[in-house]
Amino acid sequence: MTDVVLAAVLGALGGIALTVLLLLARRLGRGSTDLGSDGERAALRALHHASLAAPDLRSGLSSPTVSTAARHLRVLLGSTAVAIVADDGTVSSDGAIEGLEAAAVRIAAQVRESGRRQVFPAPTDAEVAGVGAPIVVDGQVIGVVVAFSAPVRAALVRAAEEVASWCAAQVELGGLDASRTQLAEAELRSLRAQISPHFIYNALTAIASFITTDPSRARDLVLEFADFTRYSFRRRGEFTTVAEELESIRSYLALERARFGERLRVTLQIAPETLATVIPFLSVQPLVENAVRHGLEPGADGGEVRIVSRDEGTHTVITVEDDGVGMDPDALRTTLTAADDGLHVGLRNVDTRLRQVYGPDGGLVVETNTGAGTLVRMRVPKSQPRNDPDDD
Repeated sequence: MTDVVLAAVLGALGGIALTVLLLLARRLGRGSTDLGSDGERAALRALHHASLAAPDLRSGLSSPTVSTAARHLRVLLGSTAVAIVADDGTVSSDGAIEGLEAAAVRIAAQVRESGRRQVFPAPTDAEVAGVGAPIVVDGQVIGVVVAFSAPVRAALVRAAEEVASWCAAQVELGGLDASRTQLAEAELRSLRAQISPHFIYNALTAIASFITTDPSRARDLVLEFADFTRYSFRRRGEFTTVAEELESIRSYLALERARFGERLRVTLQIAPETLATVIPFLSVQPLVENAVRHGLEPGADGGEVRIVSRDEGTHTVITVEDDGVGMDPDALRTTLTAADDGLHVGLRNVDTRLRQVYGPDGGLVVETNTGAGTLVRMRVPKSQPRNDPDDD
């Protein structure tokens, strides 16, 4: 790879998405005849190594995986050795140079102090020179990329600077991914907290009403309550199956029927082939609770909740419908975008989490109007990874 091509490729890397890098890398792997020139092949090799290094940088510069990234960056730069020095002193390197880590730490300290790229000539003719470039995130130097070569050409100096900027972008993306995960976990904890006070009070009140009049039913309701709370507050995974969620809904509805009596009617239409579909944990039950609490409870005559799970080839479509009081569509729109109005928390929470997992178009679809009931629909792909560590 020529120095000119390398510098040009690295100059463009900061604005190229990882998905594009992977696409181009696969194209290179197929040996596409559209990329016949030496420059084109060199550019794609550079993109390929950048795409391989990216995931290893997203855990932070102190992660053990950064040494793998250093190997790809050394090939990318065409240098004798590369070291990435984190702000806590962790050194991840690749290359056979005597005293590599000590030299990298010394160079990194000077670069961190100045905050700028620097070139360090070789102490003797027998040693290699180095160039250090700061990795800057939010105005702070969080690490330094050090490239060693003999000699250090101008193109390598520029390339090392571009690599440092690209590394900073990967670290920031990793932080964003971590923040999204933490946000999803916090929202799930919030949903559990929002469900529990209202439901637990009503469930225990209903159970208490049967203790003297129908002890056997009270005992059954206690078991339903135990099953429901055990599922809702479990600590294993962020995903479940349609079958497991429906079992929790069955317990929930048994408790609500004890309170509503004949005023609550339930219809289920579940396609057997959808039972194994993996869905976000607590994504259907809150929709059922929303239908009961906000759709049927305000009306004197109660009503019906209809739960449908149907197969649509690559997707499973789940709908929860009630024939209750409904709500104004504009008010619903405000509810789904409000920070916290104290109402419909479950509906908003489920919508937010679905969009985080399946993208902007993966949220809830809600059809409602005042006095016309409410239908809530979610559409999830069947090929969904499952996070299911051992239960506590």
